[in-house]
Order: sequence, then structure tokens, then C-alpha cells
Amino acid sequence: MSANTGIRRHANSLKQDGQGLAHRAVTSRLMETLMRFGYLVRGLIYGVIGVLAIQVAIGGGGTLDDPQGAIVAMGKTSVGGVVLYGILVGLIGYALWGMIRAVFDPLQKGTGLKGIAQRIGYAVSAISYALLALATYRLITGVASAARNGAQATQNQQTTASILSNSWGPLVVGIGAAIVMIVGLAQIIQGFGPDFERQFQLYALSNNEQKWIDRLGRFGTAARGVVFTMIGLFLFLAAYRNDPSQAQGFDGVLTALMHQPYGPWLLGIVALGLIAFGIYSAMCGVWLRFKR
Repeated sequence: MSANTGIRRHANSLKQDGQGLAHRAVTSRLMETLMRFGYLVRGLIYGVIGVLAIQVAIGGGGTLDDPQGAIVAMGKTSVGGVVLYGILVGLIGYALWGMIRAVFDPLQKGTGLKGIAQRIGYAVSAISYALLALATYRLITGVASAARNGAQATQNQQTTASILSNSWGPLVVGIGAAIVMIVGLAQIIQGFGPDFERQFQLYALSNNEQKWIDRLGRFGTAARGVVFTMIGLFLFLAAYRNDPSQAQGFDGVLTALMHQPYGPWLLGIVALGLIAFGIYSAMCGVWLRFKR
């Protein structure tokens, strides 16, 4: 055996050992617990957004919130301090899980074009939830404005304005808008398509319970897809009109739905979908496990 062959075998052995160690780390019980808690928190946030939107749709008052606004609302409850710390941990856990999905690919999406696109989506999700965790931390430490309702729209508009100030800005914002719309449309297709994919193994559930979980997941995923598609559409209008004020967040999209013909009905359907997505996400945290 030549020296080069021995070196290659040793390198391959080290690579396999490293991959095995990484796999055990990202699918460890600790990471699974953080991931599951992250899904619970994500479900809680979407559920609150949906409940508040339902109140507006039926004329019961209230506000149309984005995720940061929903966190603020939960922080104002009698046990808000404890809730905020729990939300912070969950957001950190979900952000870590997003980055793990992107880098280590425990869901085995592969390195094909579709797999790479999905993994990039996981990385973007990780960044967005990390920023939401940062906003929550600032809220806990007293910088309430960092997580106020409407902050998502303000951040989108500020970022869009910064990019549009350049000659190449409209093109970049337009490309970003197309990506967001594609993500939203993909979620709608996933919700209504025949291949709704679970990321985890179900356990201790009857066939009927599994069907209801899938139905909630489909309806909720499609509703969230509608919101993301509209966020992308507003971003496209910002690029086309060179007007950063057109960019919107969650609350802006829900407000736009409310102002359409049959607005309360449209808002109510999307709100119910967001509640369904919240329940489905929480179920992921309680009932589902890694595919190992």
C-alpha cells in the first residue's frame, strides 16, 4: 500500500468519524428537545396572530399583528415575564434547528437543485428566527421598541429603502420579491398538493389522528403561503414603483386582506389557517420525532 493510499484512507476515516459525530450531535436528545420546544413556540406565535386576526374579522376589536407584535401581546399577560423567557429559548432552539437543517441536512434533502433550494430556505428561516429571538431579548431587557407591533413592516421598508437607493436596487429588490413569492407559492402547492411531507416520525397516534394532523398542516401551510406570497407581491410593487413604503410585513398583509371586497371573510379564512398552522406546529413539538 502506497503512502498516498494510506493518507487517503486515513482522511476518509477522519471524515466519516467527523460526519458521525456531527450526526449524533444534531440528532441528540438535547437538540431534539430544543427543536421540539422551538416548534411549540412557533405554533404559539402563529396561533396568537390568528386569534387576534379572527377578533378583527368578526368585529370584536383588537389588532392585526406580526410575530413581534404577537410576542409583545403575550408579554403583557400576568405571567408575561416567564412567557417571554420561554419564547426566547424556543426561538433560539428553532433558529439552531434551521441552521442544522441547512448545513448538516438531517432531513436528507441532498445536493440537487431542489435540495439546495430547500436548504437555503432553512438557512433564511434560521436567520429570521434568530432576529426574532434578538428582538425578544431586547424586549425582555427593556428595549420594548425593538419588538413593537409593526416592526416587521418597518424593518422591511428600511431595508428596502437602503437597497433602492442604489442604481441596481430595483433589480435586487425585484429578485428578492420573486424569491419570497416562490416560497409562498411553494407552501400553497405543498398544502394542496398530493405530497404533503412530514419531517418527523409519528408515534402513538391512530390513523384518524394522523389524518387530522395532516389536514391541519395542509390548511395552515397553505394559509401561511398566502401571506408570504402577498409579502413578496408588496415587495415587488416596492421595486416596480421604487417606493419602499410599499413593502409590508405580516400585519400589513392582513390589513390589506381586510380592506378587500369580502375582506372579513378573506381575513377570517387566512386567520383560521394561521391558527391551524399554529396547532400543527405545536403538535410537531409534542408528538413528533426526528427521522434517525
